[in-house]
Amino acid sequence: MTKLRVGLLFGGCSGEHEVSISSARAIAKALSAGQNASKYEILPFYIQKDGRWLAGDVPQQVLESGKPQQLPDSASDPQLKSDSSQLSVTNTQSLSRWQSLSQVGEVEVWFPILHGPNGEDGTIQGLLTLMQVPFVGSGVLGSALGMDKIAMKMAFAQAGLPQVKYKVVNRCQIWSNPCIFPKLCDEIEATLDYPCFVKPANLGSSVGIAKVRSRQELEAALDNAASYDRRIIIEAGVVARELECAVLGNDQPKASVVGEITYKSDFYDYETKYTEGKADLVIPAPVPDIVTRQIQEMALQAFAAVDAAGLARVDFFYVEATGEVLINEINTLPGFTATSMYPLLWDHSGVSFPELVDQLIQLAVERYSSPEVME
Repeated sequence: MTKLRVGLLFGGCSGEHEVSISSARAIAKALSAGQNASKYEILPFYIQKDGRWLAGDVPQQVLESGKPQQLPDSASDPQLKSDSSQLSVTNTQSLSRWQSLSQVGEVEVWFPILHGPNGEDGTIQGLLTLMQVPFVGSGVLGSALGMDKIAMKMAFAQAGLPQVKYKVVNRCQIWSNPCIFPKLCDEIEATLDYPCFVKPANLGSSVGIAKVRSRQELEAALDNAASYDRRIIIEAGVVARELECAVLGNDQPKASVVGEITYKSDFYDYETKYTEGKADLVIPAPVPDIVTRQIQEMALQAFAAVDAAGLARVDFFYVEATGEVLINEINTLPGFTATSMYPLLWDHSGVSFPELVDQLIQLAVERYSSPEVME
């Protein structure tokens, strides 16, 4: 039986580089387990933090160690210039040139597991689309909408999905003259009140997000968010439980059981999300059946609203006092370690981690073979 060659693409330039490595290690292990071992051959590709692509021994070493590696710049190291196992993007002080990886041509299906900007925002998906090779996950549109919180909320609103109140501002409004900025803060206070959340539009893993309760905190949070992104969203705070649902499929996706995230910190920030013991995952979530069904239906609606494919995790607020369910966001490339919410939700739904990885690859091949993709 001929094995399907899977290009496992991980690392990347975002602040979620280490998370990507953890996800890739879990996927590589799953591809080598049970029946998958006879079906798939793994070709690992590692993108360094400087954007340089590596194939061969280095990606395998990163997978084994779980630690990032940074090789010298090939532009300044003559020993690396002739190395065909890397694709180099030179810095902006010299001409931009890519040295093509010979191993890229061997890949039959890509499994990108790059979290954050340049990984789940449609950019890498555009490159993989140009390669005309199947890849796991959403395409350019679904990835871009899923990453940009403002565009996402507009798509949700168009689909009739209930959300918290929010306001959109630009960096130029925040970093403006002393007369404009105070008026902007007045508008935010009048529209949303406190507490509220300030978020960069295009960052994942709660990076740059702040919960604010006063004018002073609001001003500081806006300035900080503007340093990350030129577009910022401010959301009204809500007293609610945080529930999540996983989606799997293409045109006829399925929703998993519903899980809940509990934590003792003020909100689900980066430290809470990635520090062991800071948060607990409860699966299935102890909520009424009617709420579970509503969340599953809304998750599928959100999946369709952004034109997602393959996989997504959809997050919700459940306001127990009123019974209201509000959609928070969709993540089209969620964390994929053995302890991440997305694979755990499917494990509790009867799909093991190795089976999940197998299904995602098959969904990628299926989607690429459809008439719409081939045109």
